[in-house]
Amino acid sequence: MAKRTFGYKLAFGFGLTVALTVVMGAASVAALSIVMNAKDDAIGAATDDLVNTERLTTTARARIGDYRGFLLNGRQEWLDLTNADREEFLGLVTRLRGTLTTPESRALLEVVADVEVKHAQAVQPVIERRRTNPSLQNISQFNDTTVATSRTALLESITALSTQVRADVERTRAESSARATQAIMLIIVLVLLAMGCGGLIAWRLNRDLRREVGTAVGHIQSSSAQLEAAATQQVSGGKEQASAMSEITTTIGELLITSRQIAENAQRVSKIAKDTADAAERGDATIDQTRTSISAIRSQVDQIVQHMLALGEKSQQIGGVVDLVSELAEQTNILAINATIEATGAGEWGRRFAVVAEEIRKLADRTAGSAKEIRALIDDVRGAVNTTVMATEIGAKSVDAGSRQFDDATSSFRKIAQLVATTNDATREIELSTKQQTTAVEQVSVAASDTARVTRETEASAVQTKQTAAHLSSLSGELLELVGTGHR
Repeated sequence: MAKRTFGYKLAFGFGLTVALTVVMGAASVAALSIVMNAKDDAIGAATDDLVNTERLTTTARARIGDYRGFLLNGRQEWLDLTNADREEFLGLVTRLRGTLTTPESRALLEVVADVEVKHAQAVQPVIERRRTNPSLQNISQFNDTTVATSRTALLESITALSTQVRADVERTRAESSARATQAIMLIIVLVLLAMGCGGLIAWRLNRDLRREVGTAVGHIQSSSAQLEAAATQQVSGGKEQASAMSEITTTIGELLITSRQIAENAQRVSKIAKDTADAAERGDATIDQTRTSISAIRSQVDQIVQHMLALGEKSQQIGGVVDLVSELAEQTNILAINATIEATGAGEWGRRFAVVAEEIRKLADRTAGSAKEIRALIDDVRGAVNTTVMATEIGAKSVDAGSRQFDDATSSFRKIAQLVATTNDATREIELSTKQQTTAVEQVSVAASDTARVTRETEASAVQTKQTAAHLSSLSGELLELVGTGHR
């Protein structure tokens, strides 16, 4: 039974109780039926014997009365009644011989039969004498001491039989009552046995319930406490991660704005370089146009220098932001690894959080790779900016020389055109790089937003897990109180 389930134990206990109840009911019904049938049969038979015995007395007295009537008037019908009464008397004797069970009653019945035969033998001569003398009217003439003695003996023997049969009836009633009492005692014993078995089964089931449920609830309380502690750690880590992701999102937003500004500046530089190239090509027409173009070129070169310097500063800022993004990516990767470890320790509850942490780590790796690519592009931009600055300085010197020597204007303008073309190519590369950087930063921004959303969901899930663990601990305590283990 110790290895059986509690449901099996309940079913077994209930089945055993029902079986005991059925056995008790069947035994009770059988005992009562037997006692009642025996009592009815015994008392009915004894009562019939008593009635037949009383009828013997009545028949004997009727026979004596008819016999006296015959002696008074000598009529045959009274003699017939006398004979009929004797036949009925003998029939009752025969019936009583088949129903009387006690030796005393049987012996007294035989005494009655013998006395009746003697009485019949004593009466028969008197009847014959009355038959032969029909004119006699005085009954005293037929008085015989033998008849009187036999009549008295017959009545006394019948009275003795009746007394014995009445005593047998009382004894039978007493025996039936005793058997009924025994049956009632048997039923009481069966009831007490069934109650004892039911109480024993209830005690065993209660003890097993308290022991098994108490042990199980103790394990549940321990597990819920561990789960609550893990959920608390998850909530704390989720809050820290949410704060870090908020900072990352803000920084990426600023980086995105800066990238867009760099793209716009690069586009303007590209346009200026294109305009400068067109002006240089038109510088071969006339000296005046050359001078005008030189002035314009000088102005444009100054703007280019300023824009290049600004572009260099922006590139340095972008480099700082990229360094920050790389550092944030490394921190995010470390946080994701720690979150994966914590989720692995949390078991089933941390499986979804482990998946999210793995995606965050992958995103951090992609962010670090994109930051490296941005760093390489920024280095290219810086090189191009330096080249452009140097080219613009050379162009400025060439413009100054062209102002002094218009003969060399054409060659100078050609050199300027070549340098501007180079600048145009570099600005195009810068524009493409900044567009790629903007796209990458936008992707990082979207990923950071998704990560922040997942972090908030994870934090909410951890809070719900903590509440569930606390509720489970409370329920386990209530269950311990219900099963009555006496401790929580």
